[in-house]
Amino acid sequence: MTINCDNILVDIINNKGYDSMMNDTICAISTPYGEGAISIIRISGSSAFNIVNKLFLSKDLNKLRTHTMHYGKLFDNKTNEIIDEVMISVMRAPKSFTTEDIVEINCHGGLYVTKKVLELLLTNGARLAEPGEFTKRAFLNGRIDLTQAESIMDMINAKTAASLKMANQGLSGSISKLITSLKDKIIDIIGKVEVNIDYPEYDDVEVLTHEVLKPTVFSLLKQIDEILEKSQTGIIMKEGIKTAIVGRPNVGKSSILNLLLDEDKAIVTDIAGTTRDLVEGNINVKGLLLKLIDTAGIRNTSDTVERIGIKKSYTAINDADLVILVLDYSSDLTKDDKELMKRVKTKNHIIVVNKVDLPKKIQLIGNSNYVMISTNEETGIENLKSAILEKAGVSDYKKDLTYLSNIRQITKLKEARYSLKDALESIRDSMPVDLISIDLQNTYYLLNEILGIQSTDLIIDELFSRFCLGK
Repeated sequence: MTINCDNILVDIINNKGYDSMMNDTICAISTPYGEGAISIIRISGSSAFNIVNKLFLSKDLNKLRTHTMHYGKLFDNKTNEIIDEVMISVMRAPKSFTTEDIVEINCHGGLYVTKKVLELLLTNGARLAEPGEFTKRAFLNGRIDLTQAESIMDMINAKTAASLKMANQGLSGSISKLITSLKDKIIDIIGKVEVNIDYPEYDDVEVLTHEVLKPTVFSLLKQIDEILEKSQTGIIMKEGIKTAIVGRPNVGKSSILNLLLDEDKAIVTDIAGTTRDLVEGNINVKGLLLKLIDTAGIRNTSDTVERIGIKKSYTAINDADLVILVLDYSSDLTKDDKELMKRVKTKNHIIVVNKVDLPKKIQLIGNSNYVMISTNEETGIENLKSAILEKAGVSDYKKDLTYLSNIRQITKLKEARYSLKDALESIRDSMPVDLISIDLQNTYYLLNEILGIQSTDLIIDELFSRFCLGK
């Protein structure tokens, strides 16, 4: 499946002239480029069956039942040479991914044979699909909405079980239902406002006052705030959390990195200043993607190269979402330790005390919840992982995976919130209800944009479907 959601969004936002393109029959290689056991070439459009029929002489695709697979040989219809033995899947409109006629050719996975099959399709009337065009057609034909299209891309890029589950939730329509529920409540309020303005003579119309509107709009605003708060967890679960491991030399930073990664990524020695540059690696910690950065030990030094590494360490602290500060259980707190404790105080951080297998010399400051570990004996690492989840705010993420985890969706919901807040302010200021209705309609438009729905005339359609105004 060749998908590029960025291209999909750009085309939709810019309203590219894709109406005529929708009449084309498109094709593309849907499996990764390279040699493999099989390759799949997908064809979608009204001429899909006729184009493949020119090359597949074994059976007439127009006479085959939908959602069936058939064996046969693919020919070059100009030279009459056999190209490959293939399996062909037939899916008739509208019960397909794009809602169009689709044929999928499963051929052997060699580079030459795959390109040859694609070339034959192109020379017999198909057009090479643009990036993301199959998904674009599914969206434009009403098969999926924009949040589901984005979830497909999230599914492909998922790096943890949690991010995969979130993508599956989005693809199943859970985000759509969440936004649609808000839309229904907004349109219900708008409908009542419009009826009060235009049809005041109806006896059964509820007379709306500011006091009636205020609690309803306030409740909606609260719901949006809760969704936005949860969305931060969604972003973390999807994108991961950038985590810097910092401390002075020889406290065990590289050992912690290696234990978390379960590999010897960083060099570990007793020589101070061994790590002179940032060492990075990714790890799945109980469903959370952790982007680990092992930094150079921070101390005063005259070594030019080491000083560059230390400067990078300070930058890593500033850029990190989470800082793990490592202290030495078997050593007194130094000036560098105390300076680092002050520096990370304003950051989301965990203080880890390593080398608890050695005699204690450290005098811990304050009432911080220190994580006690021994990288030498490999103890306390699970406690550190749990502390990371807690600090990331995702320790109970499994309770509900219906999160907005897409910046575009979150941005539009924030804009909808601002518009709804304006409506609430207008209510509190006793502004005319027709002015309040403008803010409510704008909120509705913005919610529609999350789903990729054009809002023009939709409000009118919704109003007439809910109110029998001509009776």
